[in-house]
Amino acid sequence: MCRFLEKCWQAEEKNALMMAFRNSGKSTLVGLFGAWILWQNPECRLLILSADHSLAKKMATHMKRIIETHPLTHLLKPTKSEEWASDRFTVVRRSGFRDPSVLARGLMANMTGCRADVIICDDVEVPKTCDTSHKRIELRRKLSELDYILTPGGMTLYVGTPHTYETIYDTSSSGFLKHWPVLKIPLLTQNGQSAWPERFDLAKIQALEKRSGPTKFASQMMLQAVPPESSRLEAQRLRFYSDELCYTEANNTAVLKLAGHRLCGAACWWDPAFGALNGDKSVIACVFFDETGNAFIHRLLYMTVPPAQEATAYQCQTVATFVRDLFLPAVHLETNGIGKFLPALLRQELARSGIACAVIEETARSHKNTRILAALEPPLMNGALFVHESVKKTPFLTELRDFNPANTHTHDDGLDAVAGCLTVEPIRLGQRPPYPQRRLDWRRI
Repeated sequence: MCRFLEKCWQAEEKNALMMAFRNSGKSTLVGLFGAWILWQNPECRLLILSADHSLAKKMATHMKRIIETHPLTHLLKPTKSEEWASDRFTVVRRSGFRDPSVLARGLMANMTGCRADVIICDDVEVPKTCDTSHKRIELRRKLSELDYILTPGGMTLYVGTPHTYETIYDTSSSGFLKHWPVLKIPLLTQNGQSAWPERFDLAKIQALEKRSGPTKFASQMMLQAVPPESSRLEAQRLRFYSDELCYTEANNTAVLKLAGHRLCGAACWWDPAFGALNGDKSVIACVFFDETGNAFIHRLLYMTVPPAQEATAYQCQTVATFVRDLFLPAVHLETNGIGKFLPALLRQELARSGIACAVIEETARSHKNTRILAALEPPLMNGALFVHESVKKTPFLTELRDFNPANTHTHDDGLDAVAGCLTVEPIRLGQRPPYPQRRLDWRRI
């Protein structure tokens, strides 16, 4: 990486793209590169741009510490404290530029009037900046404005990993960084060996791929932008069971078991809708977790409101019965759309029924298909996703088989609810008062 950065800095055309697997130390080395540039030429101005201001500030702070502690650069530290801030600082230099030596900014910050001799784009492509077509267009628009900030003969360096198939890190003839010099260091070499065996041996790599799933592993560790249509949720990997919950109390200790597994956590997610026959389904899902990381999709309820019933009241009553029968300590309620009116109504219904269950409001901000794939793929590929036989009577398996991340018009209400359960942290011991019947808590820390 260091040789590549030095070669690009000395070249006439200074544009460069450096891609390396996650946790490879690329941002650390780029911070050293920035300090090295200032040591060579204190008159240089560096702009650090990241998806978040905090991430850009982190790299600027790293450069500051290098300058402060390295024997070759410590004399660059100014005497005035106001010139040594965490997200902008100016080294000792002859020129009187109004721009600091190093300026850290978030991607969406206003940079009109800024000038820089070196622009470092560190992780500007992340899920929150590229998970929809509109965000990808906006990302490219913001990055195109850097041409008006960079001084003639300056250097632009992109550092990151692809988070979408339409990635900005495309150096082909039709890519955003067309014909740019590029360094790619995937975790596995062409002959299947680890690129950094001292830190990532093959056993750790296999475990990482199991935890993250093949799609995320390919993009973040192998630097391969995977087409959405190539990703599938393999329903044949599901493991079915027919057992019911077994609740026992002994020696003042509560135990909840399922299919021979002692359960230690539970998650419940309600993705509400009006429940019309031809519209989006109002779905509530319940997933239990054991001590070894297995997930059990125990119940999945698609609610259809009878014509004579009031939609919100009927659904709140149904949800209250659902959480009571399954010993659930909390329900996560998605507040997008109709959901914004439901938390207060559900709390009233739970209180009226004497059910001690917390209502946690959730707002979905990421793209639905991306969220579903990220939540379901790792446990599926790892053989850790169990499904109760009753779920076969719901549309869930059909949704799973038909799921295509590239298609936004398929039915996926059940998948979305289950993904919500798998995404949130399971509620564990000590976070909920006991039931009114003084039933002991079955969860373990």
